Amino acid sequence: MLLSYLLILVFVSPCLCVRWPIQIQDSSYNVMDFGAHGDGNSDDSQAFLSAWQKTCETQDTPTLVIPAEGVFMVKNTTLKGPCNATQVNIQLQGKIVAPSKDAWEKGVTIEDNSFLIMISHVNGLAVDGTGGQIDGLGSDWWKCRTCPRPKVINFESCNDVKVNNLTITNSPRAHISVDYCKGAIFSNISIYAPGDSPNTDGFDIHGSSNISIQDSTIQTGDDCIAINGGCSYINVTGVFCGPGHGISVGSLGRNGANDTVEQVYVRNCTFNNTQNGARIKTFENGGIEVSDVIFCGFHGTSAKDLAINLACSSSGCFNIVLDNIEIVSSLPGKPAYCSCSNAHGTSTSTEPSCSNCLMK
Repeated sequence: MLLSYLLILVFVSPCLCVRWPIQIQDSSYNVMDFGAHGDGNSDDSQAFLSAWQKTCETQDTPTLVIPAEGVFMVKNTTLKGPCNATQVNIQLQGKIVAPSKDAWEKGVTIEDNSFLIMISHVNGLAVDGTGGQIDGLGSDWWKCRTCPRPKVINFESCNDVKVNNLTITNSPRAHISVDYCKGAIFSNISIYAPGDSPNTDGFDIHGSSNISIQDSTIQTGDDCIAINGGCSYINVTGVFCGPGHGISVGSLGRNGANDTVEQVYVRNCTFNNTQNGARIKTFENGGIEVSDVIFCGFHGTSAKDLAINLACSSSGCFNIVLDNIEIVSSLPGKPAYCSCSNAHGTSTSTEPSCSNCLMK
């Protein structure tokens, strides 16, 4: 199956700030009015669900309000649509926190698809997180690397979504998951977790199209952004990434799955202290064909001698283009080199040179 995508990246990060101010009108529903305590200890999940139900059934342009100066503990809370309004707003002004690991696990079987908040089948959603924060309190979870761990927020089957000024910290697992969505803009997103926290991806995107992530900072212990099977037209612009594993396409081809990813564009991004810059990950013997990939405008340093690694399967990668690249060793005077295996393409104005190992 074809994996075809365009990857363009340079180390410049202009601010292209986009804001969507939400006007809170009479049709606003404050979770405090539905029984939320906001004390950080009481479970406010049911209050969130009740306030959301009222918001979702309102006809005009309703707003769910999580007010400032409150700390709201929730878990496995699904804000489900479809809603009656063509546009639905969420105003996050306060702080949302996860329960402790022991409290979450009490009487509940934790699975890989567990989450703090799920937003499902909601179209025309605008989330403004100005002044607010979501804390996944993941440190107790990270100690058990083999345990199934919850994500913080999952957007599933949502179309025409805008998320702005959202801060998320310390997820037990991925911070934001985007599954089977069409049309979403994430702007001015701040995601933080320690560099040694396992599997704490900033964004996991799967089966989605026309997704934009822009003007954001992602500092985690795993991929800043992971783009998985079934994705197309993914745009990443002006993102600061690091620490973490960089921006990844894949892993693809698990258990022989026919994963397709195409039209991925990464521009004007900065990687600092990341394990990788931009990479494609496929499972061995997964049957994935990689082609039509452009790496352009990479400038920086590498802590490893191997600065560029094009390691393709025996079936080969095709139409790989390297252009205007300059990567040197972070150690003065130490050379950096390029390695190719079964890679077909061209290399121009590229250091370290890959001309000798790329095949035509």
